[in-house]
Amino acid sequence: MISGLRGRVHRTLRDAILLDVGGVIYHVNSSSQSILEVGETATEVYLHTHLVVREDAMLLFGFTNESELVWFETLITVNGVGPRLALAVLSKLAPEQLVTAIAHEDLSLLSTVTGVGKRTASRILLDLRGKIPEDLDGPRVAAITVEDTETILALRALGYTASESQIAVARLNLSDTASPEDRVIAALRVVGGSG
Repeated sequence: MISGLRGRVHRTLRDAILLDVGGVIYHVNSSSQSILEVGETATEVYLHTHLVVREDAMLLFGFTNESELVWFETLITVNGVGPRLALAVLSKLAPEQLVTAIAHEDLSLLSTVTGVGKRTASRILLDLRGKIPEDLDGPRVAAITVEDTETILALRALGYTASESQIAVARLNLSDTASPEDRVIAALRVVGGSG
């Protein structure tokens, strides 16, 4: 799986970033927020990515910040929300707005996204209620410790998504002296449902 790409912006499209990584141009589908953030061509950027493999295509989705990736991976777990619709949500609403919409069950705010009707908005609210810590937006991602990062990277290497890994780490209740191995084992128990 491709978890991230570092390269120079070759060109931006309405819904994608063309990223030059050592002479290979990757077509990375992205939100309008990330596309605006990368700015000028020839700028070097790092994109947090998620690869979707289908029978007829391999689609790469990428974001300038990990918070958007976490939300993307969380949204596509909702029944009826595919990668394109998740991108539409992230193009319209910033991560902190999503936290607010879910916390306050704001059906009308989610319904402002093109392609999200009241039924889909209701499903998003229902599926994500109580599953997303309210501090999973930008400040939480920025505040993770070195130990948290190491544990997240270990979980990602084992095949867990960014959202699964971050939620597991957020739920850990270990002392500061816990070894890296203990942290990973405890996190595995959380994602496995026994922690």
